[in-house]
Amino acid sequence: MKKSICIVTGSRAEYGLLRPVIYQLSLTNSFFLKIVVTGMHLSEDFGFTYKEIEADGISIDAKIDVLQNDDSNYSMSKAIGIGVIGFAEYFKKSRPDLVVLLGDRFESFAAATAAAIACIPIAHLHGGETTEGAMDEFFRHSISKMSYLHFTSTEQYRQRVINMGEAPSRVFNVGATGVENILSMSLMTKEELAQSINYDLNSPYALVTFHPATLEKDTATKQIEVLLSALDETNGLNYIFTKANADANGRAINQKIDAYCEKEGNAIAFTSLGILRYLSAMNYCEMVIGNSSSGIIETPSFRKPTINIGDRQKGRICAKSVISCEPEKHSILNCIAKARSHQFLQEISEQVNPYGNGKTSEKIVAVIKDFLENNKINLKKRFYDVKD
Repeated sequence: MKKSICIVTGSRAEYGLLRPVIYQLSLTNSFFLKIVVTGMHLSEDFGFTYKEIEADGISIDAKIDVLQNDDSNYSMSKAIGIGVIGFAEYFKKSRPDLVVLLGDRFESFAAATAAAIACIPIAHLHGGETTEGAMDEFFRHSISKMSYLHFTSTEQYRQRVINMGEAPSRVFNVGATGVENILSMSLMTKEELAQSINYDLNSPYALVTFHPATLEKDTATKQIEVLLSALDETNGLNYIFTKANADANGRAINQKIDAYCEKEGNAIAFTSLGILRYLSAMNYCEMVIGNSSSGIIETPSFRKPTINIGDRQKGRICAKSVISCEPEKHSILNCIAKARSHQFLQEISEQVNPYGNGKTSEKIVAVIKDFLENNKINLKKRFYDVKD
């Protein structure tokens, strides 16, 4: 009998990264594929992005609604609790043979908790990474310990997962699906993109995404105000904003972005661009600004500068095109000036992205197929002690 695989997605960015894996699994015709959506996908405030999944012709097996109406830490905790209940009920009915999770969000943590307790093996993508300024840090590492198969984006991250006691035979360095998307997708022309978003792209622009640093207390509003003030003092750039995630204080950031775009004639904001428009916008931008992981993982493949602000992504492996700075106006302005300099653009013109060169999904599916079809999974994991 065919084995069944459940893939869980809770955000627009996460779905974009899981999309190649979904496609490769569907090509094998070896598994029943079950897609479960949760989190921001089911929120009107965040664009009902489950519709983007349906527009790709992908059938959704279940919708597990967890988000609350505000973005406090209390609401995040409550969403996790509701998520554990919802996923526990779903896994009791569906009993997949494997659950695939990506990254570090609280919705994935809820799904992992329910799957682990139900004795359903988990395959985890993007483990071993560090983001010292966000709660994603401990969600990610917790999911790793609940998982059986691990697919990391660099060799250093693979070693970190092994250092956590996971056996090397279950940890695979496969690169990042975000890089695969860039190398495999047919991106829009600048004219097609401009028409699609109804915005003039003839002038230079920056792609801006800023999320809360959730391990910091009450810094989100101040930091987005500082960023917007710096953008206001930068000449010759327009701005395309993609809004913040449904993290604590994410809505507060989005309110500031909306107010800025209403006031300024050189800025436009989107709840979600979708993966094709987002990568196309990245392709034609002058730089990426903010604190999104996409600025660190995907942008280097375009050999474009990234201004990485604050501690949200602190600890990630960065290409030399990534310029990190404090969330202070003068620091941001200095970094923008550096990113626009001819010397810096020359320095990064031939850089190699440390997050791989594509084929990630093929590697992931080959490993999953081997473990499931040959019954190699034994949930009684032994702790792997690293020897000096």
